[in-house]
Amino acid sequence: MKTRRTVLTALASLTALGVLTACGSGDAALDAAQPEAKKAADGINLSPEQNRVHTPKVDALAAQLPEAVRKRGTLVLGVSATSNPPLAFHATDDKTLIGVEVDLATLVADALGLKPEFNPVSWENLFVGLDSGKYDAVFSNVTVTEERKDKYDFATYRLDDLAFEAKKGSGWTVKGPEDVAGKAIAVGSGTNQEKILVDWSAQNEKAGRKPVDIKYYQNTSDYYLALQSGRIDGYLGPNPVAAYHVLSAGQTEIVGKFSGAGAGLQGKIAATTKKDSGLVAAYAAAIDHIVENGTYAQVLKRWGLDSEAVTKSEINPPGLPRTKN
Repeated sequence: MKTRRTVLTALASLTALGVLTACGSGDAALDAAQPEAKKAADGINLSPEQNRVHTPKVDALAAQLPEAVRKRGTLVLGVSATSNPPLAFHATDDKTLIGVEVDLATLVADALGLKPEFNPVSWENLFVGLDSGKYDAVFSNVTVTEERKDKYDFATYRLDDLAFEAKKGSGWTVKGPEDVAGKAIAVGSGTNQEKILVDWSAQNEKAGRKPVDIKYYQNTSDYYLALQSGRIDGYLGPNPVAAYHVLSAGQTEIVGKFSGAGAGLQGKIAATTKKDSGLVAAYAAAIDHIVENGTYAQVLKRWGLDSEAVTKSEINPPGLPRTKN
């Protein structure tokens, strides 16, 4: 575990293109740390037999693909190997990839008449794969940002919300920077939520309040063990992950919810492809199609993410503002 109190040190990590992060003794501690792959939230199916939602091919959509992709017949997709429920994770057999990102990417591939080929890799390697042309797209809770738009094209498919998670019964509510002044808050390094927390810490110092004591861990299980043991006051992460953990573990609560793009702008999660790859229009059209035919809503409902639905895919909409140096 690493700790950084100063804003200047924390800002050094913002060059990464991240969005997600993602022991004690005794069974209770382990149970709190590892609800992800073994405990279902609200009856969600975590078995390898997913009965995944599918949709038929639409020739007019497939015609929008580059000829090389159509002939290949596969859609090569990157997903984060360190994602968490309900985004992308392994079923109870520890082999089958499941989650809302997997389901939505499968629907897009279906509509385009392609077979999805998933490649779980570390976060930074998602973008390395896009840059090298290895992946046709990344479906991995990627937020649209102005900096990322320099290198990538985006077709949005979900709202991006972040949540502060605290120990159950904390009596704490987070509405703005002043509520985290002097608090020990864990966050994933190189993520958009880190940028927001660093900005809040700077605002606190400017106002004469204590900065945020920002903490970093390697694994999500480490964050939750630190939360249960009282080593941190809260954890700022993607709302879907926090909501799932609250339901599955029953030991924490959400004490604040915010747009992943910061104040004044609703963040958007998007299918991400290399800039000018010729694929983004086909992705957006396929997403619009599954929204219209209802299969999109079926998937979001299945994973308890109805509140993050969009009515239309947007290509390269306004994103999280550029970092000010």
